[in-house]
Amino acid sequence: MSPSADDPAADQAQLDAIAAELYTLPPEEFTAARNARAAASDRALAARVKALRKPTASAWAVDLLARDGQLGEALELAGALREAQDDLDAAELGRLSRQRRALVTALATRAVELARDRGVAVSASARTDVEKTLNAAVMDAAAAAAVMTGRLVRPLEAGGFEAVDVSDAVGGSLPGVPDAPAPTRDDLAERRARKAAERALREAERASGEAERELARVEAKLAKVRERGDLLRERIQDLRTELARLETDADKADDEAARLDQKRSDAASTARAAARQADRARESLE
Repeated sequence: MSPSADDPAADQAQLDAIAAELYTLPPEEFTAARNARAAASDRALAARVKALRKPTASAWAVDLLARDGQLGEALELAGALREAQDDLDAAELGRLSRQRRALVTALATRAVELARDRGVAVSASARTDVEKTLNAAVMDAAAAAAVMTGRLVRPLEAGGFEAVDVSDAVGGSLPGVPDAPAPTRDDLAERRARKAAERALREAERASGEAERELARVEAKLAKVRERGDLLRERIQDLRTELARLETDADKADDEAARLDQKRSDAASTARAAARQADRARESLE
């Protein structure tokens, strides 16, 4: 039984439930299923069901992530980022921004995998839209609320300090979107301060990246020099060992030469004595 026309909240809840069911289907099955569901509904609800738009491939892939419970870490990071922005903490913003980029890339990869498991190929351009949508969800509370419905029909994109446009981004209602805060006298000053902080962050990240690259270059050179020094010291030790062996061999040769020199002297004396004796023997014969 359909909700009463006097209960708009119930009507909206029923439409949202129908939309949630339809957006679980692959995009190519959506239109036929939507029309069939509209035909089975009463006239008032049928018109609203028929008005539900077919999701883009990128939006549908993000819906898969939301239904798969993959976005909890992204929403936690979103809160930390907003707190760092409010505090104008450039160092913390830099760290969180790097974490955001890595997380968005990982989630986009998971979304593409989920879509592929359902038989839907996500093109390179659609994957880019997935990353933009996830980045918007991390940066903006309204975008996060839209993504978490699991009924997203088009990609989202964060742009500077402006709120993300979530109009017509969701099939059905979009609960939990906070009202935009009323502008204050300090709004312009805050925006200027944030822009200055962003510039400082970009410069700090650039300088940090260059410093890290230079550190890597120096460490590589240092490793090579240390390795060469170790090799040279090993060579020196080998040469010292060889020198000590040669000096020992030289001492032994000197000792052997001295012994043979003495033996030669003795042999020479014996030869001279024998020669004298031979001379005397010859003289006696004459």
